[in-house]
Amino acid sequence: MAILSFLVTAWVLSWFKFEQFFIQAFKELFNKDITKASYYFIFFGFGAIAEVGLFFNGSYVDKLY
Repeated sequence: MAILSFLVTAWVLSWFKFEQFFIQAFKELFNKDITKASYYFIFFGFGAIAEVGLFFNGSYVDKLY
């Protein structure tokens, strides 16, 4: 679910032209050109890391009461 949340966040931010800001900042900081696909892939990666964190935190374990 975190992956989907991060991708939706990236999509909503793109309404406000955040992807252009992000791509330009990435270019200035790391001297690498990236595309919109890379922009979404970075958000996907952050979401995947969050999913792993939630998994090891125990958020996906069924609790028996």
